[in-house]
Amino acid sequence: MKLSCLPVSLFPQLTDGSMTLPDWFALASDCGLNGVDISMSFLHSHAAAYLRQMREMLEAQPLPVVMCTTYPDFTHPDREQRRRELLYFLSDMALCSQLGIEYLRVLAGQAHPETNVDDGIRWAVENIRRCADYADTLGIQLVYEDHGKPGAWDYIDMTFQPERFLRVVDGIWDTPVGINFDIGNIVAAGEDPLPVLEKVYPKVETIHVTDMAAWGRFEPVAIGSGVVPLKDSFRYLKANGFGGWVSIEEASGRGETGIREAVAYTRRLWDEA
Repeated sequence: MKLSCLPVSLFPQLTDGSMTLPDWFALASDCGLNGVDISMSFLHSHAAAYLRQMREMLEAQPLPVVMCTTYPDFTHPDREQRRRELLYFLSDMALCSQLGIEYLRVLAGQAHPETNVDDGIRWAVENIRRCADYADTLGIQLVYEDHGKPGAWDYIDMTFQPERFLRVVDGIWDTPVGINFDIGNIVAAGEDPLPVLEKVYPKVETIHVTDMAAWGRFEPVAIGSGVVPLKDSFRYLKANGFGGWVSIEEASGRGETGIREAVAYTRRLWDEA
C-alpha cells in the first residue's frame, strides 16, 4: 500500500504559517508515510520567484506531494462566478503542474439553495469536462471526489448524495478524469460505500480514508473510532488489485497525535483485510 495523508487537523497551523511545509514533510516521514498531500491554502502566491523556490523545496524533500486539494464551485447560481471558478481552477492546475504534483482534486460545487439540482449537475459536468481538456496538456491527473463539506464552503457539496455523485461520474466517464473515492463520505450520506465503490471502481485512482461518528451524519472522527466499514472496503480494494495511493484524510482535530495513530491503524487494518 502506498500511503499518504491530508493533515486536516493541522490546516490552521499550515495555513497561518506557524507550521511550515518542511515541518509537515518531516512529520510525515517520521510517521512512515510514502507521500504527502497538501491543500491549495498552504500555497500563498503564483509569483514566479515563489513558485521556483517552492519547486526547489519540494524536490529536496524525501517524500513526493501526491495530491493537492482545492475547492472549485461549479454549481454557483451566478453565471459570471462560475466562469471565475473555472479560471481559478485552471490556475490551480497550472500551479500543480509547475510544482510537479501528480493529482489535483476536483469537486462539483456547493449545494446552493438557489441552484436547481439538475442545473448544478449539468454545470459541474460541463466544467469538469472543460478542465479535463487542459489537464492532459499539463500532465495533471484530475480526480473527482464524492465530497462532503470543507470549512472553505457555506454549504455541503451538491453531489454529497451518492445518487448525485454517480450522475456526475456518468457525465465524465469518457474523459481522463479519475475518481478520488472517499469511503467515509458515503457513510455520512447514509449509504453503504461498497456498492458505490463497485460501480465506480474502474475510474478510481486514489482513495480517501475517513471515519464518521454515525451513519447519515457528516461528523469526522479519529480513524478507527467511527462506524465506517474501512476493513470491508480495504478487502475489496485488495481483492481487485488496487495499486493506487491511499490517503488518510485526518480530521479528528487531534493534530500530530491523531495523524500518527491514524497512520498506524490504517496500515494495520490494510494488512489484516
